[in-house]
Amino acid sequence: MNVDELVRDSLREQAAEPLSVGPGFADRVLTVRRRRHTRRLAALAAATTAVVAIAVSVPMLDSGKDDVRLASEKNQSDIIAHPDQSPPRALIAAGDTALAAYYTWSIDKQTKDRAVHVRDYWLLNQKTGRYEKTTKWSFIDVAPGMRTAAVLEKDLPAKRIGLLDLLTGKVERWIPVDRGVAGVEFSPDGSKLVATTYGKNPDLLYKGDYDSDGDGKNNDWMPQWGESSRTGFYVIDVDSGESSWSAVSYEAQDLNVRQDFGFSHDGKLVYSGLTTEPHMQYYDFKGNEVDKPANEKYTHWISDAGVSPNGKLVAADGGAVLDAYTGKVVTKVAGGQTPLAWADDKRLVIWGCDPKKCDGKNEFRNQLLLVTIGSDKVVPLSDFRKASAVTPGRWTPMFSER
Repeated sequence: MNVDELVRDSLREQAAEPLSVGPGFADRVLTVRRRRHTRRLAALAAATTAVVAIAVSVPMLDSGKDDVRLASEKNQSDIIAHPDQSPPRALIAAGDTALAAYYTWSIDKQTKDRAVHVRDYWLLNQKTGRYEKTTKWSFIDVAPGMRTAAVLEKDLPAKRIGLLDLLTGKVERWIPVDRGVAGVEFSPDGSKLVATTYGKNPDLLYKGDYDSDGDGKNNDWMPQWGESSRTGFYVIDVDSGESSWSAVSYEAQDLNVRQDFGFSHDGKLVYSGLTTEPHMQYYDFKGNEVDKPANEKYTHWISDAGVSPNGKLVAADGGAVLDAYTGKVVTKVAGGQTPLAWADDKRLVIWGCDPKKCDGKNEFRNQLLLVTIGSDKVVPLSDFRKASAVTPGRWTPMFSER
């Protein structure tokens, strides 16, 4: 496993302008709920007439004063798949989730013995419905509804957070911060941000003195393991820009160099991943340690999918689906490798391999699949990634509620 894969695993992850909010931000977040209802009505109608459609436009059933038609809204099909594309070029979606963006890794050498691990992002253009490359930002997270993204500029830690309009491609406003931020994540309802603060760039790499990728050369770029400079987190109200910062200390050896905070399933707490037991530690918004929520006792920070929308199930690596409260294995999904996002309470988007087409011997040759709990049905959403951990351009997906 090379440094890209090591850092990718460790991540699994994951102002000068006025503070007034751009008009209608909260309303745009709330329209997510209306769109979910619309899609479910459309799916029910399709089922009633025994029609199965992929990537077929369904008209919106409601509209509002600020209801701008985004590309992700224009096509309300239950499944939008492009099994011939890897990396994707056009919108991919299933149920209530969509591929909001993806990124690849590259190494920017700064000196002979220091470099920066850089993410190159492809964001969904909400005008065209296609993914477009941007090199302006070092870190991105997309809000529910996929109209807005939180962005950080290239030099980390950053002293401001941008709110990028994915329809216009322009930053609506900047939220200034007193302490340097290197990671951001929206709450499940899009009303808040958790921003992780660091003393120095957590994506720095240093020339190693051993051969980590097996190429016979002791010149690989590696993070400084066990030396995290993480200092704490901000919880930021997106509408007002008001924030509070909490210092959170932990033994550096229990953290990856980059170990960002995320929100709990209900958005009422934040958590940090740990490299040692108990692997996840939860905090209230004032930075006080608290117990794990009852339905998150069996989650792990490396699993992006986590708890199902109804809070009853947990998706684990390897294809197992657990009872969220007891940890009992409910079922295993076909072709499952890594759970990425819940499409709804019964379906998962995963990295996997259709059992009818793959022998399962190569973990790196995988594609986006939609699988259904309690069924062997597998729907390919993308084409395969290249079958190597060191393939240039190997892409990592980012999902958001549409």
